[in-house]
Amino acid sequence: MGFSTDAIHAGQAPDPQTGAVVLPLVQSTTFAQEAPGQPKKYEYGRTGNPTREALEANIAALEQGRYGFAFASGMAATAAVCHLLRPGDHVIATANLYGGTYRYFEQVMRQFGLSFSYADTSNLEAIEDQLRPSTRMLFVETPTNPLLILSDIRALAGFCRENGLLLVVDNTFLSPYFQRPLTLGADIVIHSSTKYIGGHSDIIGGLVVVREAMLAEQLAFYQNAAGAVPSPYDCWLTLRSVKTLALRMRQHDANARTIATFLHGHPAVRKVYYPGLKNHPQYRLARRQQKDPAGRPGFGGMISLELENEEKARLFLSRLRIFTLAESLGAVESLVCHPATMTHASIPPAEREKIGLSDSLVRLSIGIEDVEDLLEDLRQALDGL
Repeated sequence: MGFSTDAIHAGQAPDPQTGAVVLPLVQSTTFAQEAPGQPKKYEYGRTGNPTREALEANIAALEQGRYGFAFASGMAATAAVCHLLRPGDHVIATANLYGGTYRYFEQVMRQFGLSFSYADTSNLEAIEDQLRPSTRMLFVETPTNPLLILSDIRALAGFCRENGLLLVVDNTFLSPYFQRPLTLGADIVIHSSTKYIGGHSDIIGGLVVVREAMLAEQLAFYQNAAGAVPSPYDCWLTLRSVKTLALRMRQHDANARTIATFLHGHPAVRKVYYPGLKNHPQYRLARRQQKDPAGRPGFGGMISLELENEEKARLFLSRLRIFTLAESLGAVESLVCHPATMTHASIPPAEREKIGLSDSLVRLSIGIEDVEDLLEDLRQALDGL
């Protein structure tokens, strides 16, 4: 089936009992058993729920995987993947990670005996330099948050096979509409479904998709044992949102292309980070790796820009009228943030400086409003800086 067809129908056949076209919301926390220890299919809401099961089948289809798992947040999904490891294992991660992921690795998982190194995962030699006998996993964001650096997933998959590593790709920034890492050789895909998949700033959630039965068995055990699952209502809302994912992603992408071109030509902007610009160092990789289901290149709706200094960045943020100053991204409304003091504040200043995340950097999440209005808002905020 095509992407939009799967988005609307995968895991969501009409209800056999009533014929309801919209999947029924099953809120029940427990389910009647035919005899002691003999449930029909479901027994307890943490262990399984038909609404959650539908969402998991849906995301598995969209990512072209076999097994999907829903969690209460993107960080809960990341935690589930980390629990595939054992004390003493080593992880190589993208240097320019989301601040919450870095905090979880450094301040939580190190206490349980895992170790972490950070590398520019766009460079295979940089990854090789961090390789140890205990390395078990390569954890990659592509594009990265917020500098939009790309990693070649197919090349990394080959490297991981040669070295016996699991390749995990956080696909939050592009969604399965513009990038499907499992088809490029990744073992595990993670999403914060709070972002583009939910798309309306009203649901917190996380998703994991795999192809291998052994990984699925381990993740299913952890999901039930740890219990960080979403509510049935959050699953139902996410399924409703997914139905328009293709439409929304096309508009995010179209608006961002126009805005990135405008920002690139504005005298107050020192640098624009957007893989859809031809001067982006990985523009060709973006065109090859990031494609919609029809094979057309897609660059997503995230843009970062460098202003002259932090003072100018703060002034710019204060003058915006349509863009809302807020954390998160990927919603229908346009958002703006200052990563150094917001999404990446948990990363020490020295580490931010090392990866090029400056105090003058601003991150834009381009929504699906009329692009002329967004351009005018940016123009009036930038003019005079």
